[in-house]
Amino acid sequence: MRMMVVVTALLPRTTGFSAAAVRTTARKHARRCVTARAERVGKPKAMYRPTSPSYPLTEMDEPRALSGLPDRSRPFTVLGIETSCDDTAAAIVRSDGTIVAEAIMPQHEVHAKFGGVVPSLAKEAHQEAIEAVVAQVLQRAGLESARELDAISATVGPGLEICLRVGARKAAQLASDFELPFVGCHHLEGHCLVARLAEPCRFPFLSLCVSGGHSMIVKCEGVGRYQVLGGTLDDALGEAYDKAARMLGLDMKGGGGPELERVAREGNPTSVPLPVPMKKRKDCDFSYAGLKTALKLQIEKKRHDAGLVDEEEPLPDQDVADLAASFQHVAITHLEDRLAYAFDRVRADDAFQSDQGRPQLALVGGVASNAEVRRRVSLLCDRAGWDLVVPPPKLCTDNGVMIAWAAIEKLHLGFSDAIDDEVYPRWPFRPPASVAAPALP
Repeated sequence: MRMMVVVTALLPRTTGFSAAAVRTTARKHARRCVTARAERVGKPKAMYRPTSPSYPLTEMDEPRALSGLPDRSRPFTVLGIETSCDDTAAAIVRSDGTIVAEAIMPQHEVHAKFGGVVPSLAKEAHQEAIEAVVAQVLQRAGLESARELDAISATVGPGLEICLRVGARKAAQLASDFELPFVGCHHLEGHCLVARLAEPCRFPFLSLCVSGGHSMIVKCEGVGRYQVLGGTLDDALGEAYDKAARMLGLDMKGGGGPELERVAREGNPTSVPLPVPMKKRKDCDFSYAGLKTALKLQIEKKRHDAGLVDEEEPLPDQDVADLAASFQHVAITHLEDRLAYAFDRVRADDAFQSDQGRPQLALVGGVASNAEVRRRVSLLCDRAGWDLVVPPPKLCTDNGVMIAWAAIEKLHLGFSDAIDDEVYPRWPFRPPASVAAPALP
């Protein structure tokens, strides 16, 4: 209402429109805002919406090499650059799966005192590190310059726009300077496809991608062909871990998630009653906001029971360990519930009933490096008759290897992109043409 009053009061004097016309325009804008919000409410963040830019490979019927292709008759090398959030990473990977060299400059200490990633600081750290990281990976590979590479790739979305641009510009500059093929990669596709580098993983397979920004279950039908079965409605699992660690007063310098996992090993996972999210909702979506609130209330109760009035006075170590263990136990139980629904959903899919072996689940993303998550998901897969594929922990967190490998998969199919530094901060997977897109309200 305030916005409408301001617009009505100011615009007629400068534009010549009548007050009635401005009010009508303002009402139409308000209705569009309400409709856009209604489209988002209750739907996972990763789900494609017809009004959003979508991952373009799914719309290409024929391969298009817009910046050329390497000589695919022999193994070729690709530089991958990753700057979508808070780590500056680069890697050189050969098309036969050999990781030639890696380099990474983490930013945990930059953001630790703020309790989360500060985009402007992340951008500055990327700008300061990008030249050194690329130079370091070339040196480790024994190359004098990027001229000796066969192709260049970078993450171009989704992620923090000002951070994505740092890596995309550097990659585009190298591709242009040395006239090399360029591939702009989807960050989540990189996470999904790196499972195929780590172990034999055949299409189709399910991917559980759990990280600081995403919790989603994806049906991977081929390179560039993905169907999101479910995603987070609010907080991602990694984000929930970080927030829980902050509430518990844990050291954030090495990342809240790893520290909570460490502390939880000393606690009783059933000692603190916490609700399993969405227990009555039988689908593949995630929600961790309610669990985070329940943990906060339990922390307050523990502090009250211990007579702690000063907010700076910490809880006893055992209470912190029990709270951390209980939070982790329920958070993973929620993962197990969603996966069970996903397994049931694809059970009748003929593509998953292969004579090549049991269906496969790839556990990827930063939270996949959590040992308890890996253990529990492995047990669930054993019970359900699925094979679990998990990349090594260093390939679960954001890294340049996954971007170089995603580019290799696309180059093998004959795809390359025009050389530019365009980025896509919001870039949901578009469902395959055989899957109907959800209708707008």
